[in-house]
Amino acid sequence: MYNILKLNKIAPVAIDRLGENYNCVDECAAPDGILVRSASMHDMELPESLLAIARAGAGVNNIPLDKCAEKGICVFNTPGANANAVMELVIAGLLLSSRKISEGIAWCKTLKDDPNNLKTVEKGKSKFVGPEIKGKTLGVVGLGAIGVLVANAARALHMQVIGYDPYLSVNAALNLSRHVVTVNNLDELYAKADYVTLHLPLNDGTRGMVSAETIAKMKDGVRLLNFSRDGLVKSADIIAALESGKMAAYVTDFATNDLLDVDGVVAIPHLGASTPESEDNCAVMASDEIKEYLENGNIKNSVNFPNISMPRTGETRFCVFHQNAPKMISQLLEKIGGNVENMENKSRGDYAYTLIDVTGANAGAAEAIKAIDGVIRVREL
Repeated sequence: MYNILKLNKIAPVAIDRLGENYNCVDECAAPDGILVRSASMHDMELPESLLAIARAGAGVNNIPLDKCAEKGICVFNTPGANANAVMELVIAGLLLSSRKISEGIAWCKTLKDDPNNLKTVEKGKSKFVGPEIKGKTLGVVGLGAIGVLVANAARALHMQVIGYDPYLSVNAALNLSRHVVTVNNLDELYAKADYVTLHLPLNDGTRGMVSAETIAKMKDGVRLLNFSRDGLVKSADIIAALESGKMAAYVTDFATNDLLDVDGVVAIPHLGASTPESEDNCAVMASDEIKEYLENGNIKNSVNFPNISMPRTGETRFCVFHQNAPKMISQLLEKIGGNVENMENKSRGDYAYTLIDVTGANAGAAEAIKAIDGVIRVREL
């Protein structure tokens, strides 16, 4: 029986998917795994029993990744599971940025007691005139699961689309419309785009990437959309650009205090993945990932371990998380003994993960492996 700690409400369909061999609870002193959505784990004491954490969502800012790696805890996310939900909101954001819809709705509410409100509407609606998106150019920064869907949807709405992603995957490239033009220079995208939408993670390389310097490279009257992370932009520079007229609108899914009540800002309360379909998809993927790792040691969509998977063969499987060091494999095989039926080894930075299927392994092999210098965690399945 595996104990799974839920730090947030997790969709019942995902809990059911784990099966009878799993005890999913809201409190547990010694969990084997954790399912989490938005709860912060940075101040949480990570028990020695903990083998894996699965985040039902793409971002893992709420999880101490380095600490987990040091303790041999595999962390998963669910890339793409909420992609359609976010894409739909981005398309709504494009229209909100152009047509001043939210401002018009707010104004209409002030006319409730006006006996001539229909006439007032006709006189006042010119304040909310905005351009159509058809024929305009959208710059998509980041062509992952969400960015590709946004690019393709914008093409279907007859927009011209420019994409930028220096790490474009083969799978993403295959799914991208052939009408989307990709560029290798972000400045080129900024110079051509009427609308810019951000779809990339927050890290040291992307933090504050939209600043006064980069905004200056954009077209006058540019409309910026941010449904990724608030830290990608420097809010003070966004506000200054809106005040000067350099930027026509900023639509964000992160209603930070400094942007509220700023003219030109459409702040949405982080609704990107807030659909029942998205929540179910993310939770199911998280459950599948943690189940496969706990039962078979296979890894898909880890953010701190190398992804590795192979079918079970032999009598015993050894799952070893260790430092990426010379002669490690030979030491593992020496301690395990027996006949190796299958083996996979992959590294990720300073760490590596090895799966070894064996028939006739030495007695006490797991304990012997633990004693090897550089081995962080070993499991015998």
